[in-house]
Amino acid sequence: MTATQPATILYMKPKPKPLLVVLSGPSGAGKDAVLDELARRGVAFHRVITATTRPPRVNERHGVDYFFRTDREFDMMINNGGLLEHAVVYGHRSGVPKRQVLDKLAEGIDVVVRTDVQGAASIKEKMPEAVRIFIAPSSIEEIEERIRARNSDDEERIRRRIDTAKSELARSGEFEHVIINKPGKLEETVDELVAILARARAGDEKPRKRNRAG
Repeated sequence: MTATQPATILYMKPKPKPLLVVLSGPSGAGKDAVLDELARRGVAFHRVITATTRPPRVNERHGVDYFFRTDREFDMMINNGGLLEHAVVYGHRSGVPKRQVLDKLAEGIDVVVRTDVQGAASIKEKMPEAVRIFIAPSSIEEIEERIRARNSDDEERIRRRIDTAKSELARSGEFEHVIINKPGKLEETVDELVAILARARAGDEKPRKRNRAG
């Protein structure tokens, strides 16, 4: 560049800040199916692997589906400040490993945490930037049908899950966003989720809720 040539200044567009997404909703609402479809579309995010004291179900793998911990190991995680939140879920303890969340956010990767409504509230208190999304069924009957289709619970546990689902649905208004996951409409559900994430990444955090049906 000579003295007569104007300097050219290149402005690099800043990389969007990674999102912390808290996904909640009743058991059987289809949260895992939503995340599986999101990943299938090539959306880059880290799905947090939670820790639990319950025994693994058939085909569940340690470090892939959950971190299966003994009660003693879970106590150590709590005492060492290793959990972002934790609670008792259907008689067993479950928690979100803090370091897993913080490390991925530091790497610039969007992080998705699956938790119950109590855990979602706890995370929001500690990390106000979290985007909370509630995945709702179209009806409580749909939840019961999905739970029974799993063939993994006895009648007592099924009733407990349905009662818990009703309580969680009553708290859906606490979330910034509510998406109704209608039967056979998974792609529409994920379309709406992608749109919410795009708005959040652009800084438009205005909640856009759908009325809960059923």
